[in-house]
Amino acid sequence: MHFQWYPGHMTKAKRMMQEDMKLIDVVIELVDARIPLSSKNPDIDEMAKNKSRVILLNKYDLADEKHTENWKAYFESKGYYVTLVNSKNGNGVRKVNDVVQNACKEKIERDRKRGILNRPLRAMVVGIPNVGKSTFINSIAGKAATKTGNKPGVTKGKQWIKINKTIELLDTPGILWPKFEDQAVGLKLAFIGSIREEILNIYELSIELINFLLNNYNGYLAGRYGIEENDSAIETLSRIAEKRACRIKGGELDLNKAAGFVMDDFRNGRLGNITLEFPEISETN
Repeated sequence: MHFQWYPGHMTKAKRMMQEDMKLIDVVIELVDARIPLSSKNPDIDEMAKNKSRVILLNKYDLADEKHTENWKAYFESKGYYVTLVNSKNGNGVRKVNDVVQNACKEKIERDRKRGILNRPLRAMVVGIPNVGKSTFINSIAGKAATKTGNKPGVTKGKQWIKINKTIELLDTPGILWPKFEDQAVGLKLAFIGSIREEILNIYELSIELINFLLNNYNGYLAGRYGIEENDSAIETLSRIAEKRACRIKGGELDLNKAAGFVMDDFRNGRLGNITLEFPEISETN
């Protein structure tokens, strides 16, 4: 599968973010805990150099805990302030304020010495499409501050949201980067739903995911669907189709329908806690 998706509105959004960067003190970047590196936009590093940086490992409840801890250590070793959040149910969201204050402690101290007191920190919230950015903002703000949706590209425009006396958030549209140098990154983004499904082949996508699960999370598919796993991803998908009575007219197995079940079950955590990429352990020590 070849992945390339960069609508024109993303070019405009990137220019807007570059312009707004001078207004803010800290960049809060949400990444998906299942693919922390692949869901981290490399363009942000260039745009946000010289700014304090916070990374939120979002949807950690869907990821494999031991790998999430390794990722946290990995990013901290790179100089980021890191915390885990589940934007949907609010777990970990209250900690973000303290993490931001800690990330900006030098700036707060500089302001204090200049007699500037109680000025709210201005934070830009960034993240690729469908990583949970709007849900996070609504959760931390305690109200429906932004429009949310389960499809990439719902949030548009720019808005400031006052969280409390110490932080103001600038929301931004979710943007991808113009070209995936590594198609494996595109594949992982497709797995979590950050690329529009209209351009994807759901059958091929599910075969890739099943292959990964057979190699790294043996028994998860068997546990979910009550099947016997097979070395062949195609055979395993066929068994899932049979078990779920996915058939087209004439009784033939409907593998596309079964593929849809697999992808939906993965994205919603029904297959279990799964991480799709792992940090180099040597880099976290």
